[in-house]
Amino acid sequence: MRALTKLLGASAIILVALSGTLATARPAADDHNTIVITFKDGHRQSLAVAEIARLDFKSPSVIVYKDGHHEKIDAADIARIEFDAPDVTAGLPGRAHFLGKWEVGDGSGNHFFITLEPDGSARKSIGATHGTWTLVDNEARVTWDDGWHDAIRKVGTRHEKLAFEPGKSFDDSPSNVTAARNTEPKSI
Repeated sequence: MRALTKLLGASAIILVALSGTLATARPAADDHNTIVITFKDGHRQSLAVAEIARLDFKSPSVIVYKDGHHEKIDAADIARIEFDAPDVTAGLPGRAHFLGKWEVGDGSGNHFFITLEPDGSARKSIGATHGTWTLVDNEARVTWDDGWHDAIRKVGTRHEKLAFEPGKSFDDSPSNVTAARNTEPKSI
């Protein structure tokens, strides 16, 4: 009986030590030192930089982890790869922040809606209804088929929509600036 007790005690000590080692070997899933692969269908895969030995972009693309296992990814399905550096992006809104249906002003006291989708498409409830959007300098920039451009940006705890008429760029002064509110935020 004593031998069994000693064996169980030793096993428990080994398990506790091993679990502590494994816990420190892998960074937390929410660690900011990650690479985020966004696929064309909108889903995302986050990879901890500490676990990756290399990325091979030949066909098929392969992620080689430090522990030796490999993961194949079809490069044709990748929309973009983001490198999350904690000093640069901490506290700044990312792409997922802007997804959803936004109520915005038209500059004349009326409101309309802009919907930003994960695939980069955009819709609005007035004018030419189709456009595309991307994240540039921590703001959603929308280019509409009718030549207008809109930017939605976070300003403190609120959001603004900046409108640029046809012929103007995002570097010009906006034609109007109104409040923006996400009525149904979406996440990827």
